[in-house]
Amino acid sequence: MQRTFDVTRTSRKVLEQYLDNYSLEQLNKVPPGFNNNLIWNIGHIVVVQQMLVYNLSDLPMMVSAEMVEKYKKGTRPESDATQAEVDEIRALLHAPIDTTEEDQKKGIFKTYRDFTSMSGFSMTSAEDAMEFNNYHEAMHTGIMMGIRKFI
Repeated sequence: MQRTFDVTRTSRKVLEQYLDNYSLEQLNKVPPGFNNNLIWNIGHIVVVQQMLVYNLSDLPMMVSAEMVEKYKKGTRPESDATQAEVDEIRALLHAPIDTTEEDQKKGIFKTYRDFTSMSGFSMTSAEDAMEFNNYHEAMHTGIMMGIRKFI
């Protein structure tokens, strides 16, 4: 599992570069032909990791219910994110991954509600979800690479 966490941490560093290199206006811009923006994708990545690993393990998530409602699958930006919201997302890029690794080592993931992603990945454990999460993050990072060409 160590390699899985290493990949996730690298992914999160890439996401942090978007927060470092784009203005609030650019983070919020939804280019023509896209359904979302850079900050929505980053918030979505943070939320989905928590839903896949903790929620499906029937454990408390490290993100608020409000954040889940704003960034879960099937949502899109309804309004511009504020700087405070961007700062909250930034704060959630790394610490939850460290906690997930600690929790995995402690063995707290005892149960898991099986889940199959829209792309056909079947998950039967939190460890499966942690591995699939890297695919999910890469997919959204690719979308972000497309968005950045138009902002």
